[in-house]
Amino acid sequence: MIAQRMKNLHPYVPGEQPKDRPYIKLNANENPYPPSQEVSKAVVKAAKKYSQKMALYPDPDSNELKAAIASMLNQCGGVLAGAEVKGGKKNGSGAKVTPGAGDKIPFEVTPDMIYAGNGSDEVLSFVFYAFFDGDRPLVLPEHTYSFYPVYAGFYNIPLNKVPLKSDWSIDREKMLEEAKKTDSSIIFANPNAPTSLGLSREEIREMIKAAPEDRVFVVDEAYVDFGGESSIPLLSEFKNLVIVRTFSKSMCGAGMRLGYVVSSPELVNHITTVKNSLNHFPVDFMAQQAGIASCRDTGYYAECAKSVAFERDEFIDFLREKGWYVLDSQTNFVFCKKEGLSGEVSYRKIKEQGILVRHFNTPGIEDYLRITVGTHGQMAALKKVMSTL
Repeated sequence: MIAQRMKNLHPYVPGEQPKDRPYIKLNANENPYPPSQEVSKAVVKAAKKYSQKMALYPDPDSNELKAAIASMLNQCGGVLAGAEVKGGKKNGSGAKVTPGAGDKIPFEVTPDMIYAGNGSDEVLSFVFYAFFDGDRPLVLPEHTYSFYPVYAGFYNIPLNKVPLKSDWSIDREKMLEEAKKTDSSIIFANPNAPTSLGLSREEIREMIKAAPEDRVFVVDEAYVDFGGESSIPLLSEFKNLVIVRTFSKSMCGAGMRLGYVVSSPELVNHITTVKNSLNHFPVDFMAQQAGIASCRDTGYYAECAKSVAFERDEFIDFLREKGWYVLDSQTNFVFCKKEGLSGEVSYRKIKEQGILVRHFNTPGIEDYLRITVGTHGQMAALKKVMSTL
């Protein structure tokens, strides 16, 4: 009665969403700040003024949204925390935004370089279907975003998991060696999750130059806005580069389900073909309106990213003073452990005090916690708890 392919499915397990009591929720890498007020205004306006459009199918290609995303990337250079914000309100809303030093994109990102989808997980699904075959292994780090193996099982794609180095950084040389052996594609998150470390743009450039030219090279930039280096400038050099990004982290939009690809128009067209073979209308009308409004208030999101980065760095300093081992972070979370204290025990002790953090039972990282950076008040409450462990 059940299809044979079901045996290969091992579903992704998200951060817990308990309902037994209110918790400070620092376990899912969500943004602690709400979307810009311009988003609420746009959604309310759409519901009132254009309510009939909710009875009609949305723009299947999300053209206005893609144009807004391209404009936003050109404004900030693809790294919100590093962008310069001038004028506007105190929270950055309405401000003028320009790329930070080293982040300016040396060409104009155009709408035909964008694919917009229903969350980056759906986007990743289409990327897996479009570019990875079952006749050769996909090369990825042993510890990275745990949805990659889920999709590999879904599409019957073998994996070649390369261990991280002893300092938890991605082993670039070994990944390239394995990819060249089998003429395979490479995928990883940069900065990586759950380890919070990132590669520089130059390091990724050297990887792509040495990787198989006839295979797609995928960089997942879900967290880059919090202080990494975006690979978008490399698109002028490499037509096989696919960059996946999301509204869920730096754009305060996990509940909106918006994600996108930045790549060459040719590869974007291939992803669009996959989309049109599954769901011609993936991004609904209201989500498109919310996404467009978000992209038009870049200054607000740049200030949110800066606030998260500030709280993150202060929290890392605090943990190290208290004897915790903490990796450097370019993300909106920290990856840490304390000698003599198991990850399971520390997770449960923190949960008992009304705060949720993420613990993985995965061998090799089972003693670590992944802790999302929250507001100043949330982090103060967490510091109080962790100082007793």
